[in-house]
Amino acid sequence: MRKILLLTLWCFVISLQAEAQTLNKLRLEQSLDMETVADPQLSPDGSEIVYARTWIDKMNDSRETDLWIMSANGSKNRFLTKGGSPRWSPDGSRIVYTAQGEPKGTQLFLKYKGTEGSTQLTRLEKSPSNITWSPDGQHIAFTMMVPAKDPWPVKIPGKPEGAKWTTEPKFVSSVQYRRDRVGFVEEGYVHIFVLPAGGGTPRQVTQGNWDHGTSGISWTRDGKEIVFSSLRIPEAEYAYRESEIYAVNISTSLVRQLTTRKGPDNAPVVSPDGKLVAYTGYDWTDDTYRDAQLYVMNIDGTGHRSLTASLDRSPGGLTWAADNSGIYFNAQNEGSGNVYFAPLKGNLKQVTQGKQMLTMSSMNTTGLAVGVWSDSKNPGDVMSFTVANPKPTRLTNVNEDVLSTVQLGEVEEIWYTSVDDFKIQGWIVKPPDFDPKKKYPLILVIHGGPHAMYNLAFNFTWQHHAAEGYVVLYTNPRGSTGYGSAFANAIKNAYPDKDYDDLMKGVDEVIRRGYIDEKNLFVYGGSGGGVLTSWIVGQTDRFAAASVNYPVINWISFVGTTDGSSWYRNFAKYPWEDPTEHLKRSSLMYVGNVKTPTMLMCGVNDLRTPISQTEEYYQALKMLKVPTVMIRFNEEFHGTSSKPSNYLRTQQYLYYWFGQYKR
Repeated sequence: MRKILLLTLWCFVISLQAEAQTLNKLRLEQSLDMETVADPQLSPDGSEIVYARTWIDKMNDSRETDLWIMSANGSKNRFLTKGGSPRWSPDGSRIVYTAQGEPKGTQLFLKYKGTEGSTQLTRLEKSPSNITWSPDGQHIAFTMMVPAKDPWPVKIPGKPEGAKWTTEPKFVSSVQYRRDRVGFVEEGYVHIFVLPAGGGTPRQVTQGNWDHGTSGISWTRDGKEIVFSSLRIPEAEYAYRESEIYAVNISTSLVRQLTTRKGPDNAPVVSPDGKLVAYTGYDWTDDTYRDAQLYVMNIDGTGHRSLTASLDRSPGGLTWAADNSGIYFNAQNEGSGNVYFAPLKGNLKQVTQGKQMLTMSSMNTTGLAVGVWSDSKNPGDVMSFTVANPKPTRLTNVNEDVLSTVQLGEVEEIWYTSVDDFKIQGWIVKPPDFDPKKKYPLILVIHGGPHAMYNLAFNFTWQHHAAEGYVVLYTNPRGSTGYGSAFANAIKNAYPDKDYDDLMKGVDEVIRRGYIDEKNLFVYGGSGGGVLTSWIVGQTDRFAAASVNYPVINWISFVGTTDGSSWYRNFAKYPWEDPTEHLKRSSLMYVGNVKTPTMLMCGVNDLRTPISQTEEYYQALKMLKVPTVMIRFNEEFHGTSSKPSNYLRTQQYLYYWFGQYKR
């Protein structure tokens, strides 16, 4: 009897252990409890940090953003107000931010430090961006789109009083137009506005039929001018987008030009002493991608020179050293992100070190900096470091409540050699209960862009794939950023092409490790990843199932329907001049080879890779009797997961589809 009781007790303990192990794996519904942080801003005296914190409203299927504030050491972390894009006044007494206001839409609000309540400063018709305080704290500058006026003075006669006629059409007469999320067209240009810090009517200080300040604006030290970049699209040169740096006098609206070369110049930042301007740019080529360089020039536009000619990585988030000695900036390299320093005299140096994704967003005059940090096991959190001691200190842990008891999968970095002796970087995510003696199904995930970079930061989706028992592989094939201009431009006039080989070599590399079930390989990707997934199933049947998400499958029909007008640059000629390459690179031309069960997912309001692309591929697969299904996501644009519920659907549909075709 005692043996029976012991045996029963032992079985019960083993059952509890197994149940505990199952419960410790990441669950899909936990995505609804995840939060993100962004845009931490350090007060001028370095005592406090205000930052944006986004959470999921489960009842209304939306993501909401609040502002939180804490001491610089991470203590006293607390809710401040609803809103985003916080910016401290120069004296640190006030914070201007954006939030939903009256009568509707995003407005500017002002909050005094240490007081209750906020003041709505604006009643704008369009959303403000690039909010910047004047040096004396008396004005706030921002950018906003100004709708173009109907250029034809045509009046429609005969409308009876009180009649309900169809809404007037949108008038498009230039190449500079925008397509909104429900498909209609709005012509207009972005301009710079100045608003008294105490409220009032914003005053437009730039004019003209081109965009001003979209990459950021910066006040001169005397507060008389605003330095900005201007994007101009000449009618005769639809292909070439010219941007230069200018300065506008806020009183007279007189504009002076500071750069003149043929090439995009952006993101100007005036030095603390007001004598120099830092900015990013590069000389124009017909490459599909070029890494920008960091330049400086005198405030009068003379003395242009590069400070990062040796880096071949794009700088961002430019921040001057308080003593005017150089510029700090963020840059991504081989799956990591770190902070660098470019001195006016001397050699470029990397400030922060390590395999991490670290982005600095604010620095004060003492060299204390704050930003967002993440690695493979930790979602993004607010961090700080000093120039003297650049090791980041984590100040928040906003997802500890979700992940503290969860067993995550190990993430392993790999490098392998592809065709043309290209060195390709990738990562393997293993199930949390991984056993190298077992065989696991593999999911290959492909990024979009195609000029983009997967990195080693925490990714909920891939960790959940691993929790569901899959090994996950994600890589940066040629065309990816973070490896230099030549690597990114290797797909010029050849997309898709050898990037396919890069992906397949990665799959082979993981298979060689001995723990992959070769019969059960799966693949999916969205946008540029959808392009390559549809290409893959037209070239090989080694995958058990695939999901082609919001893809381009027909470059000819795509060119005239996308809102991304520069896409034609992937080809040497327009399709009406010579469609040969457009056809050669279109996966629709290889659909007759497809044997792989292929699911299609797309947002019904997608304008970047219009749903008509998905429909074309679906019809072809159906005609060929290839197992397929098309899932059309409501309230989605370029993607399928902007709504929290649609993210859950995307993952569940993926697992169901792959599960149906497991061999």
